[in-house]
Amino acid sequence: MRYGAPLGVVDIAGPSMRRLLSDGDRVLVRYGAPLRPGAIALFRHPLQQDLLVVKRAAERRPGGWWMLSDNPLVRTDSREYGPVPDGLVLGRVLLRLAPRPAWLAPGRRLERALRGRPPRGRVPWLAERLGVSTPFEDRL
Repeated sequence: MRYGAPLGVVDIAGPSMRRLLSDGDRVLVRYGAPLRPGAIALFRHPLQQDLLVVKRAAERRPGGWWMLSDNPLVRTDSREYGPVPDGLVLGRVLLRLAPRPAWLAPGRRLERALRGRPPRGRVPWLAERLGVSTPFEDRL
């Protein structure tokens, strides 16, 4: 990641990331930050580019990032509009500022440990607090 990348504050609207982010939360975004699977991303909606969207980057696919909602009841994500081209991805959500501050972008080693096998890994409460989770489809 390059140092000096711009930061910004974004207000969350809607239920698509519920459990981790709720309507009215404020998050800090690092614009231009590289994504990896599992990261929470800010991007322009592919079909309505004046709309900014926050979703979880599930995986790279031909044509861009496959973005999914954390809320299983919300399907307005890549299942509806397909992969999000790199040019529409604005940055990575780093932390929730309000109402309950929480770090949402742990380092790779910590992320691997939290996703690992017991007894060293899979600490669900800590993983959720740090925003380390897999898209809901993996939990069904």
